[in-house]
Amino acid sequence: MRKKTCKLSLAALAASTILAGTAQAQEGPIKIGVLEDQSGDFAAATMVKVHAIELAAKEINDAGGIDGRPVELVTYDTQSDNRRYQEFMRRVLQSDQVDVVFAGFSSASREAYRPIVNQFDGLAFYNNQYEGGVCDANMIVTGAVPEQQFSTLIPWMMEEYGPNVYTIAADYNFGQISAEWVRQIVEENGGNMVGEEFIPLGVSQFSQTIQNIQTSEADFVVTLLVGAAQASYYEQAASSNVGLPMASSVNVGQGYEHKRFTPPSLKDMYVTTNYIEEIDTPESKAFVEKFRAMFPDEPYINQEAANSYIAMNLYKQLVERAGTTDHDAIRGVIAEGDVCYDGPSGEVCLDPKSQHMSHSIYLAHVGEDHSIDFPKVWENIEPYWLGEAGCDLTQNDPSAQYTPSNPPPAN
Repeated sequence: MRKKTCKLSLAALAASTILAGTAQAQEGPIKIGVLEDQSGDFAAATMVKVHAIELAAKEINDAGGIDGRPVELVTYDTQSDNRRYQEFMRRVLQSDQVDVVFAGFSSASREAYRPIVNQFDGLAFYNNQYEGGVCDANMIVTGAVPEQQFSTLIPWMMEEYGPNVYTIAADYNFGQISAEWVRQIVEENGGNMVGEEFIPLGVSQFSQTIQNIQTSEADFVVTLLVGAAQASYYEQAASSNVGLPMASSVNVGQGYEHKRFTPPSLKDMYVTTNYIEEIDTPESKAFVEKFRAMFPDEPYINQEAANSYIAMNLYKQLVERAGTTDHDAIRGVIAEGDVCYDGPSGEVCLDPKSQHMSHSIYLAHVGEDHSIDFPKVWENIEPYWLGEAGCDLTQNDPSAQYTPSNPPPAN
């Protein structure tokens, strides 16, 4: 894999200026690859991402395109299959010659395709909530990360319900790294981990896990479960009268379980999310209205839809500021800072060091009837950890993923 550097020397800035000056000679559409799960285990949460990209593309084209060039979407169904991500990522970068790719739901899918993006020095937007830590100049991340979701959620839950925490998490990198964040924040706030389990993705029977929780001294359960099989936990726990509040960074905001599952199976679940359709602001209401005008049968507009819509508009801004679709020039614009967009979830901005996005974080509470209320909102939470830990894509590009126990090497 070719390593890249992103040092913004005067020569690099001059090159970007030259590229910007020749941008007027570019003709034809700006091609955007869309690799998302339109079928398979994750489709319920991800089809809406495709629709959000289509909505943004229509709006952009109706308004004259990006720098006068129309947007053309090159879309493939990745079928919730990581091998499909690899196959189609090679196709869109090599054969279709797209300018940018919007790709991936699960962290496993992202890590399956990320080496291919690096191999061909592509540019990919990952528009999902995830476990954090990716420091890679070829990736722009618009989803929320643990320092935004858990640093808010876990202390609030401990203050509200008590210090004893039991975590159940999907047994792959998302669940494992997210659980590490939970452990760290619980410890920092004087709490106790009274249990932790990692559940294989195909598991759908939770009787032993439920028994373990019931015999523990847990005050609340952190649920980091993913996919259709693992989602069966909630109704099983409700029918077994577990009765404990739940905290999650991944439910409701993605898979709208409060709409799909029978009440009161999600009663007293608390989720930190950067967007869900119940948010009662003028910006959110306008987004929902125009979304449903184009897609009247959309079952739910989740945070990943908002992130994907925002990403399209951020990319438009980046290309127009750079005057070109050239990736180095776009990275140069990000490094300059002040790349922001005021959209359905409020104003968001890209962090130049990590290429992750700031968010307002909403604490969504699921009632007994599965209605949603918002006990707390944390405004403008930066994706602070990765940059503070030593990731600085304005200076170098390790193309790596870090965790609290494996931070970037000291400079």
